[in-house]
Amino acid sequence: MSLLDQPHHDGSPLYVGTETPLLGDMVSVRVRTHPSDPVEEIWIRTTKDAEPTFHPCTIVERNESAIWWEGEVPVLNPECHYRFLLRRRDTHDWLTGAGVFDHDVPDAFDFRLTTHEPGPDWGRDGVVYQVFPDRFARSKAADERPTPDWAVPEPWDAPVVFDGTDSRTWLQLFGGDLDGLTDHLDHVATVGADIVYTTPVFPAESNHRYNASTFDEVDPLLGGDAAYTRLIDASHKRGWKVLGDLTTNHTGDTHEWFLRARSTGPEKDWFFFHDDGTYETWMGHDSLPKLDHSQPALRSAFTEGGDSVVAHWLDFGLDGWRIDVANMTGRLGATDLNHGVARTVRATATDRRDDALVIGEHNHDASVDLPGDGWHGSMNYAGFSWPVWEWLVSPTTAARPFGMPVPIPRRSGTQVVNSIRQWHGRLGFRNLQWSWNILGSHDSARIRTITGSGAQQRVAAGLQFALPGVPMVFAGDEIGLEGTMGEDSRRTMPWDRRDTWDEETLDQYAALAALRREHTALRRGGLRWVHADEDTLAFLREHPDGNVLVVARRAAGPELRLPLAQLFTESSAQVDASATGPRTRLGAAARVDSNELVIPASDGPAFSLHA
Repeated sequence: MSLLDQPHHDGSPLYVGTETPLLGDMVSVRVRTHPSDPVEEIWIRTTKDAEPTFHPCTIVERNESAIWWEGEVPVLNPECHYRFLLRRRDTHDWLTGAGVFDHDVPDAFDFRLTTHEPGPDWGRDGVVYQVFPDRFARSKAADERPTPDWAVPEPWDAPVVFDGTDSRTWLQLFGGDLDGLTDHLDHVATVGADIVYTTPVFPAESNHRYNASTFDEVDPLLGGDAAYTRLIDASHKRGWKVLGDLTTNHTGDTHEWFLRARSTGPEKDWFFFHDDGTYETWMGHDSLPKLDHSQPALRSAFTEGGDSVVAHWLDFGLDGWRIDVANMTGRLGATDLNHGVARTVRATATDRRDDALVIGEHNHDASVDLPGDGWHGSMNYAGFSWPVWEWLVSPTTAARPFGMPVPIPRRSGTQVVNSIRQWHGRLGFRNLQWSWNILGSHDSARIRTITGSGAQQRVAAGLQFALPGVPMVFAGDEIGLEGTMGEDSRRTMPWDRRDTWDEETLDQYAALAALRREHTALRRGGLRWVHADEDTLAFLREHPDGNVLVVARRAAGPELRLPLAQLFTESSAQVDASATGPRTRLGAAARVDSNELVIPASDGPAFSLHA
């Protein structure tokens, strides 16, 4: 089904005059309609202090492929919502961030402008590589470190235990360390990443280290502060960034703050103790006592000001934070301090480093937490991972669902487009640019296990790099590592078994990263859907520097014919309808036939990119 005849607007530079408006500005916005669409009027509906106001649009350009309408939005509040009213002779439709509706819909999907400062450019232009330190690589020094009493030591190629009733799941220690990661930065470069994100590095009595015993030093098992310095320095020398992982929601039950709190120390008010001596935790896990961010002394020690944990490690050399359980931080029952915590962490981070990045973990609807001056973006499971999983999941997968009590459903391309449209409308263009496109992480099944084949995974990777958002690659995905669930996905990298690597998939990741770096549209462009059916998706990433056409297939399909003039126009400085067509940058080559761009038939899953 062709989608090119639908009215379109998004937050990208082709449609919005500025991405960083000031309060009181008038911002020009544009709508594209098809020449065959009998739209007679378009009105902008926005609000002033929550009261609706309407502003007219006029036609500013007309050609054989599009009619362009333009109007102005007055930015009267820091978060400015707007939508478009399209009047035809007998109908009134609403154009929102979730698409076109022929009935009245809530404001939840409105487009938005924000006067808050955007995140740093490197945070939206880069590629993130996630490392679980214990399983990535061992340095020579790892052999010399004693095994702590809590740990169960394992040889590097031993199978991981992932049974929640078996304590070895969190006690197995394989000995990966930070110098091991530094030794393999050339591999990270091969993948095409330039942002290194590690899960927590603070001392803890587990292999995942989300139950920190202190925030004052790096775990000696990982090489201590000196090894962290070597990793950060080596990454910065390459022009890369390094992100830490901070648990603002909780500490470990062996944390020095909590131990003093249990001994009636001044930190007692930093946690939620009950009269019987029990305490609030993360999801019922006694090893993860929950923090009370209403306490000024806790904020001063942890998140607020130059002496806080947040500030200390940025001064140490980190470029930003990924915030664990960001969605639950500051929330307990009737208390909701989440926005305050987010604003405080961001303000502290950007005070220490102008271009600091703060990303919040969120595995469902992050839209209520993202607007404003808190998290720059989120780990976009709901708006990216779930739709892509559901389109590409193998019917026979052993992968366990993440965040759902039932198996991963299989959905059509049309359903996936509808889902992504609604999530993009809800999250907004600004937040999407800094949010992470995740195919899997240390908390979920591996994408190879979900899709069941290298060919399908390569389609998933294509979408990860081509849809709006920042690709986050979980170390090992690029070589086809498997895992049925989070703990099973934390398998060690098989450095000494290169014959087990999926080299074709590794090459695909590297090529995608290079293309994303080359084409501004893939990093900052808008998203206009071109075609969707059961097994095929096609969309444009649009930007004044040039458009990119993306075609993804999950199964064999016939050739796809698309009107060339509606894809690549003179305004994009690429081609016109009489040209030979765009260059195919990845996948099977397209051709031009009678002013149509012809995507060749496929005998199986396929991904192609044309610019």
